[in-house]
Amino acid sequence: MKQQEKLKKPDWLRIKLTTDGNYAEIKEMMRTKTLHTVCEEARCPNIYECWANRTATFMILGDICTRACRFCAVKTGMPTELDLEEPERVAEAAEQMGLQHCVVTSVARDDLKDGGASIFAATIRAIRKRLPFCRVEVLIPDFLGNEEALQTVMDANPDILNHNIETVERLSNRVRARAKYKRSIELLARAKAMKPKIPTKSSIMLGVGEEYDEILQAMDDLRAVDVNILTLGQYLQPTPNHLPIVRYVHPDEFAKLKEEGLKRGFRHVESGPLVRSSYHAHEQTDSAHAAIAAEAGGAVSAGACSSGM
Repeated sequence: MKQQEKLKKPDWLRIKLTTDGNYAEIKEMMRTKTLHTVCEEARCPNIYECWANRTATFMILGDICTRACRFCAVKTGMPTELDLEEPERVAEAAEQMGLQHCVVTSVARDDLKDGGASIFAATIRAIRKRLPFCRVEVLIPDFLGNEEALQTVMDANPDILNHNIETVERLSNRVRARAKYKRSIELLARAKAMKPKIPTKSSIMLGVGEEYDEILQAMDDLRAVDVNILTLGQYLQPTPNHLPIVRYVHPDEFAKLKEEGLKRGFRHVESGPLVRSSYHAHEQTDSAHAAIAAEAGGAVSAGACSSGM
């Protein structure tokens, strides 16, 4: 902890606070519809920018996680209920916001037989019913390796399947709770095998003690299972009780890692200190689809890919 106390937050991590009418409107809507966002629960540094631009990442299956990952600010405990009406409320909120790219994630629900996969699928379908041209990206937990649960989500045909490995293999057991590095890689491989045309995505946070070569190896592991989109961001300690920051990664290193990712064949790499998995998600998707279409000699329409605000 003494090392942590000596670390001073660098200038490039300054966050612009924007609490205009859009921010207030989104916050009020989430409260009135009894919805949760990972923006709030995980204390995302980009919440002011994103909410001011009327974009948000919905967090389904409640706000209590059955795991206690050392990097995450989401509440931990044993959930007491399952809200079967939640998918429809998420869809209503997405419609009210006029979204053309909607991101849905969740807490880990290891107390449920399918890990909440059926609620993910219902949410995808509910959004599509109200917003037929809206892209739906899901950021899923590992479902403890339950292949049937993953199949349930993939059968609902999300536009992007996102699952984060979070860190390099050596640090995975220390950083994450119950999640396994190899299990995450296997999930991404299975998702691609089930639906080859659905782009996959993953994220790595930096500054928790990883070595540069380990980051490159993690990239290689993701590319080995044909992951298409990669995001890289700086870990920020949410409270003194969470995993300490080992170092702040300079933007120049993030830029270099972006080049390394693109060289390895990722269709899009979003890399920077404040980047999070869902940050500029619609732009990531546009870029990945455009790269895939260019390779195939086809064309892609970007009209249904913006946040639509």
